[in-house]
Amino acid sequence: MKQFVIPAAAALLIAACSSTPSGSDQAGGAPVETRGGPGVATVTGGGVDSRGLPAALTDPKSILSKRSVYFDYDSYEVKAEYKDLVTAHAKFLTDNRQFKMLIQGNTDERGSREYNLALGQKRADAIKKMLALLGAREDQLESVSLGEEKPKNEGHNEAAWAENRRGDMLYSGEF
Repeated sequence: MKQFVIPAAAALLIAACSSTPSGSDQAGGAPVETRGGPGVATVTGGGVDSRGLPAALTDPKSILSKRSVYFDYDSYEVKAEYKDLVTAHAKFLTDNRQFKMLIQGNTDERGSREYNLALGQKRADAIKKMLALLGAREDQLESVSLGEEKPKNEGHNEAAWAENRRGDMLYSGEF
């Protein structure tokens, strides 16, 4: 008897949990938001794009439009060539306390999954620490590791790996 009761109860539970809205009326439901990747937003007026980001963050002529810090192989030290970039983002966060930033640490495909997750976290934390030391508040910053899971370049050579060893800085509305 238990053979039939347990599967039947599980099927009933699954069926009860899945539902689809009836008709096109979704009153009372949460609003649905469509998000595009970087560069997809449109300017709505007042120098703010559809994600609520100021033009300074999306204007290709602005240093703030650059969001990636690249690392050497097996390293999580922010190179001198990226210090001005991180400094500019720290100043923006200091001047605009309402913005939050997610820093995603990435690695190339070499190394174990566990090693790459740890290295990606160290890279994200290095950028986060530098931003905080330059004036950004801790509650504005979050760091996560994506390890090798989000490559910028799918290739399997040094040029591709160099593009994948990075930390990406995303503002509220981009994540």
